[in-house]
Amino acid sequence: MAVTGLLRRQRQRRLVGKAIMVYGTVAFFLVTTLLPFVWMAISSVKPNRELYNLEQSPFALHSLTFDHFTYLFGKYPFARWMWNTFVVSVISTAFSLVIGILGGYSLARLRFRGAEAMGLGIFITYLVPRTLLFVPLVYVMKSFGLFDSIWSLVIVYPTFLIPFCTWLLMGYFRGIPREIEECAMIDGCSRMGALLKIVLPLCLPGIVSAGLFAFTLSWSEFIYALTFIQSAANKTLSVGAVGGLTVGDTLFWGSLMAAALLGSVPVALFYSFFLEYYVKGLTAGAVKG
Repeated sequence: MAVTGLLRRQRQRRLVGKAIMVYGTVAFFLVTTLLPFVWMAISSVKPNRELYNLEQSPFALHSLTFDHFTYLFGKYPFARWMWNTFVVSVISTAFSLVIGILGGYSLARLRFRGAEAMGLGIFITYLVPRTLLFVPLVYVMKSFGLFDSIWSLVIVYPTFLIPFCTWLLMGYFRGIPREIEECAMIDGCSRMGALLKIVLPLCLPGIVSAGLFAFTLSWSEFIYALTFIQSAANKTLSVGAVGGLTVGDTLFWGSLMAAALLGSVPVALFYSFFLEYYVKGLTAGAVKG
């Protein structure tokens, strides 16, 4: 009985130790992830006299004010910036997903000379820094008459969205057995019919994860938006907020935090709705193929 009790206590201590390690790790990453958002939320509703008081804790909040939000929407076309960013992100993501699906499926399923080299070239294209490309792309947009237009961003953003979507989906398509499509084509489906009716429903997690990644990149992109857009009404959120709320070495921290908080809401909503598909798609695309 004494030995049994000792073994039981040892097992309980091991379980408690594992629970502490697991929940402690989760709590650490949870706090680390949420801390910037908490800081932004507190700073966006804190009066300036508290916000610039260095003797006060940045997380202390003694009084509330919405003057930073009023200043943001009253002095700047913040709603227009949000709308421009949303339009550019949605259209760029949709176009990149269509091309990425067709390109990834072709490279994963069709056999033709140079397929592997083309797949590697697509991935290398994604790794090319955007800082090397924005100058020649300015001349291209000017020749098309699209300079200082949000449609220039719609055209340019897929240049770095399509390579990653294609590469991610190519690995996902390779993880699906060919026999499923072959059976569908034996039953009368065309190649495109098998893709639309059989393969795409199975690849939904990978498509969602690629779409979320493309939307996030489009939403937060800064270099191209700063270079191609000049007028305030056509700016996107990242450029408009930083340029409008920064005057020389003076930063309007309260309004900047309000803009950052509101700008992170759409992305957070997208991820909260599609988180399960996003995790499945990323892990599957990383290990398959």
